[in-house]
Amino acid sequence: MKHLLYIGNKLSGHGYTSTSIETLGNLLEAEGYHIYYASSRRNKYLRMFEMVLKTIKYANKVDYILIDTYSTKNFWYAFIISLICRALKIKYIPYLHGGNLPNRISKSKNFADMVFKNAYVNIAPSYYLFEVFKNHGYTNLKYIPNTIELEMYEEVPKEYKTPKLLWVRSFSQIYNPMMAIKVFIRVRRLFPDAEICMVGPRKDDSYFKTKHFAKKNNVNVLMTGKLSKEDWIKLSKKYNIFINTTHFDNTPISIIEAMALGIPVVSTNVGGIPYLLKHNSNALLVSDNDAEDMANQINRIIKEPDLANTLSVNGKNTVKDFDWEIVKKQWMELLI
Repeated sequence: MKHLLYIGNKLSGHGYTSTSIETLGNLLEAEGYHIYYASSRRNKYLRMFEMVLKTIKYANKVDYILIDTYSTKNFWYAFIISLICRALKIKYIPYLHGGNLPNRISKSKNFADMVFKNAYVNIAPSYYLFEVFKNHGYTNLKYIPNTIELEMYEEVPKEYKTPKLLWVRSFSQIYNPMMAIKVFIRVRRLFPDAEICMVGPRKDDSYFKTKHFAKKNNVNVLMTGKLSKEDWIKLSKKYNIFINTTHFDNTPISIIEAMALGIPVVSTNVGGIPYLLKHNSNALLVSDNDAEDMANQINRIIKEPDLANTLSVNGKNTVKDFDWEIVKKQWMELLI
């Protein structure tokens, strides 16, 4: 049996969205891997302290240390843990996340080189990050896509008479939740009976700004807060168009899940999105923050015969290779 230490933000118990430390961690445990975790501490300083302590504690007990690696303050978690791993001669694997990670490399190239060039291997969950890292000279690189368990996602037949919009993301400025309301205001001009639901936990003040903006413009928006995966999949049966409004992105699990459910996707064309979505094929794409065009694309789904079905079928075909039964083979080949 292989033993791993997984470093990341294991914070769903505090109301945050589950990240790969929980989703991938659980899947690997189900395959027989023994995994230690750090950290579920809510306070970021205590979280960092526990990450350091557990890295030292389990140094001689694990085969690999897997590190969720992001672009903002979490990058420094990865940097510090990588230094300890090198000092203790432990194989560490940065698991790359976030559409803004390329900017971190540009801003902190020397620190990035210390993390990524000395890694056992860097895991890119999208071709976007794979190409970015390759172009920055990192050769110890492997593509393993984000994964879902496809059997969980049952498609429910939809009607496309009125737009019923679903947005699923944390309320954070980088995900631009305000744009969803701006889009809906425009959609409602043509479809007075349109609906919108926004699912996700509060991460910064964008939640209150979005709620205030909706109230100011007489928008009746259902904000559910954080939901379990099972609950939001159940909720999704009531909605027929999935919108993604983010400023930065990589390969969002929420989009992969929407396509698995057969829901047509309309998204901003940013970061790694064009590596996953193709306009007029498996999704409809608009420029960053272009609420007017997103509303127009939503109108197309309602007005153009067969477009919704085309997007749905192509979307489902796109995500077949993201099924855990396929992806797990790549992880198991890596963690031998």
